[in-house]
Amino acid sequence: MRTVEEIIGLLGGLDAAAARCGVGTEAIRKWRQAKAIPAKHWPAVLAATGLALSDLPGAPPETQKTETAMDAADTPPDGATGCLVLADGTIFWGRGFGAEAATVGEICFNTGMTGYQETLTDPSYAGQIITFTFPHIGNVGTNPEDIETITPAARGLIVKQDVTEPANYRATKHLDAWLLSYGIPGVSGIDTRALTARIRDLGAPNGVICHRADGKFDIAALKAQAAAWPGLEGMDLAKEVSVRQTYHWDETEWAWPEGFGRQAAPAHKVVAVDYGAKRNILRCLASAGCEVVVVPATATAEEILGHKPDGVFLSNGPGDPAATGEYAVPAIQGVLESRVPVFGICLGHQLLALSLGAKTYKLPRGHRGANQPVKDLTTGKVEITSQNHGFAVDPKTLPANTAVTHVSLFDGTNEGIAATDRPAFSVQYHPEASPGPSDSHYLFHRFVEMMEASKAARG
Repeated sequence: MRTVEEIIGLLGGLDAAAARCGVGTEAIRKWRQAKAIPAKHWPAVLAATGLALSDLPGAPPETQKTETAMDAADTPPDGATGCLVLADGTIFWGRGFGAEAATVGEICFNTGMTGYQETLTDPSYAGQIITFTFPHIGNVGTNPEDIETITPAARGLIVKQDVTEPANYRATKHLDAWLLSYGIPGVSGIDTRALTARIRDLGAPNGVICHRADGKFDIAALKAQAAAWPGLEGMDLAKEVSVRQTYHWDETEWAWPEGFGRQAAPAHKVVAVDYGAKRNILRCLASAGCEVVVVPATATAEEILGHKPDGVFLSNGPGDPAATGEYAVPAIQGVLESRVPVFGICLGHQLLALSLGAKTYKLPRGHRGANQPVKDLTTGKVEITSQNHGFAVDPKTLPANTAVTHVSLFDGTNEGIAATDRPAFSVQYHPEASPGPSDSHYLFHRFVEMMEASKAARG
């Protein structure tokens, strides 16, 4: 196995290595720090140097095989109707379900034990294929209420156990049939522990998930497709999942046995900028007494403020915040200058940070699940949160007028900020997802209190 330094030398040095891999020199410096090369750059490195995959630092043991063994691994085992092909050529065989299709994306994992339908319909999963670490997925079926958007953005799912018949009084459709109706493929029978450990140790790889009922796969084409996909860095996906036209929202949170309610007497008007908004966030705003006007991700400050809002909400969403920030940051900065209260969640948190002058970066594996502990530095309390993000705010780049309010107790990454000279705050996690179950609902009330204070100040 070669060292990173040796490989950089074979590529022609720092600048040449960056040019061959289509990245900046800072990315190559990160190779040196990590003493490993991200899997998405392996095809370019191998093509430029003539090295074998087993020569690369960070290549997992299962990739260090002879050509004969690799050829054998390309042959589907008996009964295989689904597969996952990673960008480095690794193949996981399984049984396909859902749509017969091949889709490419970033492979991530989610540790939630419940809520798979909400997860699959969360727009923040655009461009991603979800590995569920909990083995029993699909056992409660699907229904038309537990969705976060009408059209799911996730590109596929990977599970350990075969999907069983639903066993829940609210189920209206089998998960297999539900996936088929949206053109989403799934694969069961995958060793999800091994795949999750791989993501944990090496970062989230790009890959292709494929379902073929006849068990016939063009592995060479799938490998090429996985290796060619550029990855989420630099990718603006908010435009793909955002609403195209402005609309009003008044549906409130679900309550047994009535179901969803309606907000008939709102006290505050909130404009929600939809970068990939989850429905339950809008429900929480409505339940908190807000009239909600949802506008597209590309809305300008003038368009947002033209609705004369008491507050502006920045939603969750997919992709690289720096890419979305090209058009979102000027709009948010215009809103901040108006002194209208601002509240952001997930991508909205990252975009607020960028608007205040901070920077974001991609996490190696991301935070996804309903069991993430976060400490509120303003109260000292710990919340059990639900999270879904692959990028984070760099707290070292926050300006002097911005305070860190929340941190992850898993890895110390930033989970919340607040401006000290204007009414604006945000969190990285999802208070509407109820993992605590209500540990973080105070954030919506904090937003309402901020709007009330702003109204009172204006007289």
